[in-house]
Amino acid sequence: MIELAAIEDNRLLIDGLRAWAETLPDVHLAAVTATVDGLLQAPSVKYDVVLLNPLLRADPDPAVNVRRLIDAGQRVLVIDGSADLSMVARSLAAGAHGYLTRDHDAAALARTLRSIAVGGTAWSPGPTRAPGAKGPGRPPLSEREHRVLMAYVSGLTLDSAARSLGISPETARTYLKRVKAKYHQVGRPVYTKLDLAQQVRADCTLGTSHLPDAQGSRPSDRPYPGEKRPRRRARG
Repeated sequence: MIELAAIEDNRLLIDGLRAWAETLPDVHLAAVTATVDGLLQAPSVKYDVVLLNPLLRADPDPAVNVRRLIDAGQRVLVIDGSADLSMVARSLAAGAHGYLTRDHDAAALARTLRSIAVGGTAWSPGPTRAPGAKGPGRPPLSEREHRVLMAYVSGLTLDSAARSLGISPETARTYLKRVKAKYHQVGRPVYTKLDLAQQVRADCTLGTSHLPDAQGSRPSDRPYPGEKRPRRRARG
């Protein structure tokens, strides 16, 4: 049984989550709070997955919220309704185990949280592409390459990204060169920071950043429980 917690301050979404969880025989929605503080009041309680709304009214900084939960030993899946790239990058750079937009359906959410519950992350190190998607998929990135990419496109300079990851700037540059080379190899050339940011946004939007067993988790017309690519810039 997957012990699930949710940090959500939208009552409509909370009701939807409760109803959805009751339909799954292997998921128990054990706790729902409106703030990170509320969940961490019992620090000894560990959940298999914590669903986090990054736009909480009382706790508006998603990176801080993710880090607090990670430091408390929780596995975090961010569920976001916005299309803000910085939200994606900051959440993943802070250590979130997964990131899912609300244009994915309930089945995608179930597959993703099951994958995270058994120790995976929602950004697979292997190449992925949503079934039926046209064009090349995301290249296979190592965990460290992914962390450097997320920190860099979150708005940090490369030197600052290196410091945040505890590596040297030269090592960060090496990882970033590898990331760019891998995107080139799959036919998605990138030259600038903006290019990289656009590719990250495309991967999240198209559902190509999930675990291999959740590759079917592509955007759907069906709503998330409770809820009613930019062109490449030329070198120069």
